[in-house]
Amino acid sequence: MKEKTKILIVDDEPINLDFFDVMLSRLGFEVERAVDGEDALEKVKTFGPDLMLLDNIMPKLSGWEVTRTLKSEEEFADYRTLPIIMFSAMDDVKDKIEGFELGIEDYIIKPFNFSEVLARIRAVLRHRTLSRQIAAKERRIALVESLNQSLIYFTRHLKFPVLEMKRQADKLDADDRDSIESFRSSVRKETGEVLAALDGLEDEIRELENGDDGDVEAWELSLHDLERKFQSHFKQLREDEPNVHEVSR
Repeated sequence: MKEKTKILIVDDEPINLDFFDVMLSRLGFEVERAVDGEDALEKVKTFGPDLMLLDNIMPKLSGWEVTRTLKSEEEFADYRTLPIIMFSAMDDVKDKIEGFELGIEDYIIKPFNFSEVLARIRAVLRHRTLSRQIAAKERRIALVESLNQSLIYFTRHLKFPVLEMKRQADKLDADDRDSIESFRSSVRKETGEVLAALDGLEDEIRELENGDDGDVEAWELSLHDLERKFQSHFKQLREDEPNVHEVSR
């Protein structure tokens, strides 16, 4: 079941709180009320709103001060992007500019028409949803680019160590314990680095799988493919490993 959008209404006039509470609740929003600026800051932390309707002229803390606190104080770092629609009886351009510079999304002059307010609420919420989708897409693109770079690095740096180990294996003297131990050390070192690289690739793939835009099941190149290809290079070495242990005893 889809969660309701949460709206925090902040106003020191009970009639306005009652009006918005009734109207927005009927429209399917989850509503919380705050009677002044200090109460608003507390309700932000406990209620976690998706949007705030904030009166400017209030006791204790003005709408400006509430906005400034939310946008700048570390205590409210998780709510710096909280959309704010501010109400004010002041129709001065300077006041509007100050509000927008502080980071509000909209500024509505009292007295207001509810239909207009509702339209602006929906517009702000649509903008917020779109911004989140864009941010998620950008993050996903960055993850894909990072994964591509990791795959390029992995494939370029895997080939030469494997070829070198193959060359060493071809020349390996079963009666020379020193060369056998040296070869085993080389295999352990190189396989350790490869497995570490695979762990990094797995972390990046997991991030993509946990994203909001689906998973990577349809990708032609997956971690399973990489591991299978990697293991095939060492198939002969694994088959010969018992003989190596036997000789080294």
